[in-house]
Amino acid sequence: MEMLASTLGTEGARMIVGLIGVIALVSVNALFLIWMERKVSAHMQLRPGPMEVGWHGAIQTIADAVKLMGKELITPEEVDRPVYYLAPVVIFLPVLLTFLVIPFSKTMIIKDMNVGIVLILAFSTLSVLAILMAGWSSNNKYSVFGAIRSVAQNIAYEIPLLVTVMSIILMVGSFKLTDIVAAQGRYWFILVQPVAFILYIICATAETNRTPFDLPEAESELVAGFHTEYSGMRFALFFLAEYTNMFIVSAVATVLFLGGWHGPILPGFIWFLIKVYALIFLIMWFRWTFPRVRFDQLVTFAWKILIPLSFANLLITALFLKLF
Repeated sequence: MEMLASTLGTEGARMIVGLIGVIALVSVNALFLIWMERKVSAHMQLRPGPMEVGWHGAIQTIADAVKLMGKELITPEEVDRPVYYLAPVVIFLPVLLTFLVIPFSKTMIIKDMNVGIVLILAFSTLSVLAILMAGWSSNNKYSVFGAIRSVAQNIAYEIPLLVTVMSIILMVGSFKLTDIVAAQGRYWFILVQPVAFILYIICATAETNRTPFDLPEAESELVAGFHTEYSGMRFALFFLAEYTNMFIVSAVATVLFLGGWHGPILPGFIWFLIKVYALIFLIMWFRWTFPRVRFDQLVTFAWKILIPLSFANLLITALFLKLF
């Protein structure tokens, strides 16, 4: 009994330390990514971007965060208050829990679960529920349109995403993220699954509501979509979740296709972060390269092109594994 209590105590302490580390990582990561996006977009448009506050505007996002925390929380009169208040929490909490199973290196993982990839995919589906809650409860036509678009978009793009991930799971024979990374000791899976990698990146961009698939919050049509009626820290939680989701989908892509923490000379977690931020840069590059698609084009692209391609890739992978 004493040994069991000691084990539970050690495990609990590890979880608490890990959770504190995750909260710190999420906060710093969001501030860095907002600054990074401003600079990336600026340089792609041949302008300097933020330059005044700190080195190359590095402290600008901290100043913006402080200002946002001081903003008044405005609640419209006719909203569905319980659901309206709950939506920002529902979109942010699953993001934190997802970090439990992401392996930053061979030892830097909070909980190495044998269904790690399933846990990440399960939590990712809650974001669309939160967006639906926010849009429906806001009692605003633009918010409702954004929520409806988000549900249709996520349902369409989750299918090819899941099928693409299944191709890698078939190759490894495990849902454990550390097993998937270990299987890439000799070569990365992007070399043998390039189509799956491209499909995953497209679907991940759509799942995180990034351009050219940012129809749920299209500011030129819907003002700001599902978070039109949110202000202050409630709006900040949606913003924080979006940038953290970018990190998560890039981290999963790194585990599935880019060898995880594998790399020469540098420590494993450094290689992991280099690969993750390289993919985030790619997603940001999309924003300043491709125009926003129409909603009918978005849905047609998923159902008529991505889903058949993902199933074809899964079938070829299964046949190859069976024959060779």
